[in-house]
Amino acid sequence: MTSTISPRQLHELAQSGQAIELIDVRTPKEFQEVHVTFAKNVPLDQLDCSKIAGERKSKDLPLYVICRSGSRGRQACEKLVAAGCANVINLDGGTLAWDQAGLPVVRGAKVMSLERQVRIAAGTLVLTGIGLSFLHPGFAGLSAFVGAGLIFAGITDTCGMGMILAKMPWNRA
Repeated sequence: MTSTISPRQLHELAQSGQAIELIDVRTPKEFQEVHVTFAKNVPLDQLDCSKIAGERKSKDLPLYVICRSGSRGRQACEKLVAAGCANVINLDGGTLAWDQAGLPVVRGAKVMSLERQVRIAAGTLVLTGIGLSFLHPGFAGLSAFVGAGLIFAGITDTCGMGMILAKMPWNRA
């Protein structure tokens, strides 16, 4: 089970002068759109947990992780703990919760969220599979494959399509 902290609690720690190490595991484009002022961007697909564990300034201080809403952050925390990082804490609700709490952020150009990209791609593939199945029934397998992928993503909280889309050029800085 991953430990969590609320945006207000983390903000209060930062305001008290405590050294805070905060890793934002969203894509570079998501990070550019809005991020916590003291966060460092290390995308989940580029997260080198062993390197981070070895380079930590102080292994006694907590390592905080943030994403958009908490799911990718939890995944990153689990990977970091498995790599030997102790005291890893996920920010509850992610950047959305931080921003909604009215806490300080850096804002850049608006981008389309990874979650929205996945919904658009999945819907497009399902409709394409259905449309092409009128030409050949085998194309219905495309829709079935996407449906199975969505079920797998829902059960495991790991989205293959999201991981692929995160590597696309439009999601890079």
